[in-house]
Amino acid sequence: MLIMSCVAAISFIGCSAANPQSDPNSDVGKRSVRIMIGYENNPGEPIDLACQEWKRLVEEKSNGSMRVDLYPSSQLGSKDNIIDQAVNGDCVITLANGPFFQDRGIQDFGVLFAPYLFEGWEDVEKVVNSEWFDKKAAELEENVGLKILTTWRYGIRHTITRKPVNQVSDLKGKKIRVPNQTILIKVFESLGATPTPMAMSDIYTSLQQGTIDGAENPLPVILNGAYQEVAKNLTLDAHTYDMTCWIMGADFYNTLTPEQQQILMECGDEAGAFNSEQIEKADEEALAALIQAGVQVSSLTPEDFQAAGNAFYEDPEIKAMWSEGLIEEIKSIIIQLRELKRPHSGRDKSEK
Repeated sequence: MLIMSCVAAISFIGCSAANPQSDPNSDVGKRSVRIMIGYENNPGEPIDLACQEWKRLVEEKSNGSMRVDLYPSSQLGSKDNIIDQAVNGDCVITLANGPFFQDRGIQDFGVLFAPYLFEGWEDVEKVVNSEWFDKKAAELEENVGLKILTTWRYGIRHTITRKPVNQVSDLKGKKIRVPNQTILIKVFESLGATPTPMAMSDIYTSLQQGTIDGAENPLPVILNGAYQEVAKNLTLDAHTYDMTCWIMGADFYNTLTPEQQQILMECGDEAGAFNSEQIEKADEEALAALIQAGVQVSSLTPEDFQAAGNAFYEDPEIKAMWSEGLIEEIKSIIIQLRELKRPHSGRDKSEK
């Protein structure tokens, strides 16, 4: 079990509590720790590169007293399994998004994946930096035992299929792989598809064998998964702006010193800014590489899907999951951002 590997690591590489008197001027020096970061993404993807930056920053700023080991490509197991281990107190960090938190009991978090709710990253980040998000994060920590350390852009999610999608109705009945999340399942049901949850590691073979008709993910993830080898049709539907959270078990987090906690979170934010710089470039490069590999890009746009996606909001199951007025609350947060960005000639700076 993962918990055994954590214990073994702490025992053999000196990650147990060090001598409290070793450095009276620094909390970092009072306790050395090893932390494992596990994720599904493959080496070389933007998330992996940013995790390498996070590791570098933490180890540098802690003067080596905090050791970070990276485990890409699901080496530590599935996301659900790692989250379970984190809740149980293991020294692991992994990434998860709103739908995962919804399925863990914080229902309103799922709104972060609502289709076509956000027009761009600034909309999502406004919500993530709001009091609403802070309240939900506190509920996640208190009720589920998960501490959000930092939030990063994961990517704009698009759909790749074995057969062309020239109109929205072409998705009807098509088996599209999605993560095992209620929200994404409902999103693709609203588009007429048959959502098919499965692990990322099974996507390539399932596309190759025709078990599924397509899959959705950000472009760099699609490219690095080599799905273009077995599916040659891409639809830039941008159904979700995926802002992911890096989480740790609250119990393990609370064993860290205040300085270690600060280093872990501040370095996570710095690595997140590094990740944002990589994402846009990676999207452009991935799209070019997919086209070069023979992938045909549909002429459909997100606007073509928006009307069909609206059926999502009328789903009785979705309405029952979320707090009354939730969508309106999120829209009001976004509108406030747009109002602040709108130029107002003749206003005095003191009015801001």
